[in-house]
Amino acid sequence: MNPRFEPAGSGRLAKQAYQQLRREILRQRLEAGTVLNEGSLAESLGMSKTPVRHALYALRQEGLLEAGPRRQMIVRSLSPVQRAELVAVREALERVAVSNACQHMNDDDFDHLRTLLRRQRRFAEAGDHDNFVDCDEEMHIAISERSGLYLVPQFLNQLRGFVRLMQMRARRDPGHLFRVLEEHERLVDAIEERDEEGALAALGHHLHTTEYILGD
Repeated sequence: MNPRFEPAGSGRLAKQAYQQLRREILRQRLEAGTVLNEGSLAESLGMSKTPVRHALYALRQEGLLEAGPRRQMIVRSLSPVQRAELVAVREALERVAVSNACQHMNDDDFDHLRTLLRRQRRFAEAGDHDNFVDCDEEMHIAISERSGLYLVPQFLNQLRGFVRLMQMRARRDPGHLFRVLEEHERLVDAIEERDEEGALAALGHHLHTTEYILGD
């Protein structure tokens, strides 16, 4: 789920089309470079072109699609330069969020984060990579949204699609999910202890050791 980008004011079918196409992209059933045709998608989804058009616009706003020639929509790929830029921008924004979270989060906020950690553990134990990554995304956004800031969560939400494109290229070995979970637990522990230095160190370690270990 990604409520920040679901088509606003365009009805149930547009939301349904958005969610289905987003899953297809993030599960790599629609690969980078794939040209998406409104008519073909509408036929396969059993709906008119209008909700599909709204869904494609939302996916472009999120960063999962880019405009091609003749107003085509194409599943986005990221160049090495764009990937490096994304890592730098994301880390800068998340460092601001984590610093503020150490000062402003309350017990309800920590209860929410602990609930997400328990969900992640269940997904890791089940080997459910797709739902684990969805929960991973939710964890990072939750920290920013509960940090007492306004603009940083908005900016991070705008990067969500790009981040997921990066994660699709990452190498995953059998222990990867549990390492991510442990890193999230260390991050949340440090924030709850109001240990800003420790929380920033945990964030940096997480982003640079498991989030973006890219394949060839």
